[in-house]
Amino acid sequence: MSAAEPPSPEKPAIEIHARVPDYYAGRPTANVIDPDDPPWGVPHAVMTWLSSVVLLAAVPLLVVIPYVVYRAWFFGAERPEALLADKNVIFVSLLGVIPTHLLSFAVVWLVVTNRGRRPFWQSLGWSWPEDFGPWKSIGLAVVLLAVGFYVSQVFPGQETQFDQIINSSYKARLITAFLAVVTGPLVEELIYRGVLYSALQRAIGMLWAVIIVSLLFAGVHVFQYSNNRGVIAVIVILSLSLTLVRARTGRLLPSFVMHVVFNGVQALILILQPFVEKHGSEQQAVAGFLIKNLSQLLG
Repeated sequence: MSAAEPPSPEKPAIEIHARVPDYYAGRPTANVIDPDDPPWGVPHAVMTWLSSVVLLAAVPLLVVIPYVVYRAWFFGAERPEALLADKNVIFVSLLGVIPTHLLSFAVVWLVVTNRGRRPFWQSLGWSWPEDFGPWKSIGLAVVLLAVGFYVSQVFPGQETQFDQIINSSYKARLITAFLAVVTGPLVEELIYRGVLYSALQRAIGMLWAVIIVSLLFAGVHVFQYSNNRGVIAVIVILSLSLTLVRARTGRLLPSFVMHVVFNGVQALILILQPFVEKHGSEQQAVAGFLIKNLSQLLG
């Protein structure tokens, strides 16, 4: 019997294969993912945007149908004008925006990650650039609020559809404030400045991408304020500013923080406004409210 041959030094007994995850499905994998060179293209980006618009139109309507059926069953058929003025119809339709945003987020996740095959936040640029941190984002949002206040004073308008919604009931104000701060900015930034802008700027350049994304974002919001030029101008300024920051920084997080701060201040005003107006005229309401409550705290 011959002795067993020792393992050859040229052929190791165990072979180790190192494999780097392929985040980009065929693209060369890099340690740092460039949000301006996304793995999705313009068709997927446009599909994501169209899906969000369709969901925004359809889901709240589907959510409110059971209540309308209930009203018709117990109280008889009503005219469309009466249903549109029903504060419960308005509130339920606002509640329907929450599943709308959740479904839109799911669509964004599917496109960005290719059903879980790629990283989500990293692909979208959800980080801070070196020269544009949180304080710059907050400061720029405050400047935009000041500009918006000035523009709305120079170009006053009539009561808008949004005004009618928030004035329908206090619970409508609360759900509107929630949407404006918690779900709205996140989903809108992921769709417009995340998926859509990154694909467009690679295909047609930064300038046209900024213009198209800004107009699409403003256009979706305009129908609520169609009879108020001042508010429409403010929305256009906000949309352009958010998109320019995304283009300038190459990151999505600064635009998101700006959006949250801009909406958050207005949401706080929506919540406090009914209490403030009980203290007198509009010119004296804020001062009277603060003085009274401050004196109670100190006394």
